[in-house]
Amino acid sequence: MSSSIASTRFSFLDRSRTREGHDGPQALRDTVALARTAEALGYHRFWVSEHHGVPGVAGSAPAVLAAAVAAATSTIRVGTGGVMLPNHQPFVVAEQFGVLASLFPGRIDMGLGRSVGFTDGIRRALGRDKEDAGAFAAQLAELLGWLDGTQQAHPQVHARPAEGLRIPPYVLATGEGADIAAAAGLPLVIGDLRGRDKLIRAVERYRGGFRPSAWSPEPYVIVAGTVAVAGTEEEARRLLVPEAWAMAYSRTRGSFPPLAPAERIEALAMTEKERGLFESNMRGHLAGTEDTVAAGMELVLKETGADEVLVTTSTYDREALVDSMRRLAGIAGLG
Repeated sequence: MSSSIASTRFSFLDRSRTREGHDGPQALRDTVALARTAEALGYHRFWVSEHHGVPGVAGSAPAVLAAAVAAATSTIRVGTGGVMLPNHQPFVVAEQFGVLASLFPGRIDMGLGRSVGFTDGIRRALGRDKEDAGAFAAQLAELLGWLDGTQQAHPQVHARPAEGLRIPPYVLATGEGADIAAAAGLPLVIGDLRGRDKLIRAVERYRGGFRPSAWSPEPYVIVAGTVAVAGTEEEARRLLVPEAWAMAYSRTRGSFPPLAPAERIEALAMTEKERGLFESNMRGHLAGTEDTVAAGMELVLKETGADEVLVTTSTYDREALVDSMRRLAGIAGLG
């Protein structure tokens, strides 16, 4: 094990992907079970995500799901990757995380993103539009004000039980997110590994513009990406197939499907466009045997100087997924 990997925290993000033959409720139960596995293996955090109106994703209420995960575990940190702040009132987000942090003290993280619903219909249902993403910096400042008691817009109102609690905030970087995180003095979560040059530039810009704050005295970088580890290179590659096909399918049909078995996908007669998208989605991830992934991870850490890696692996075969998590834990020396 390299010194860089040994000194790096490893965490896990699960998107509550549905699988063929299994409904949304099962996907949510699978997420909770996976969190228990991550805890047993020694991962530092387990985060859940927010997606609205997506057929292949069951995780639409991250604060609620985080509560279920925290209740089913005892030591691992639990949080969101993330709550999409433009979809919510900062006051309500503060209240939700105040409740979480009160019930599970010292274990709750607040990961915050700036995306809005991905279709016009979903945005209308949320009462939002594309322009709301541009208000993220102001919403973030308001949310932090509710937590530390400094907000001035509503001086007679207090976010209870959140006010005064130390709930660590993290900014998920998309677009100018790295600059917003730096200006606010907050830890940065950034990915994915496929756009390595862009990622490195964003991290450098974040560190260069970082302003120490009461939330974080120095920059903290979490690099997020897909990682798949198996006994052979081919087995690891097949772990990527279900999600790669789901992404290609969504780009050509406008609907995000449940994850399907790799062997059935590989037998499909794809169109030229589907094949191109599928092959593109298969590239750039960290996938392979322990030796291959360890070498790739060492390079990522060297290039980015990341303090932590947030791993996500979406695949149909849950046993293979757990095996991948176990192998990665071995590489990282967790437990």
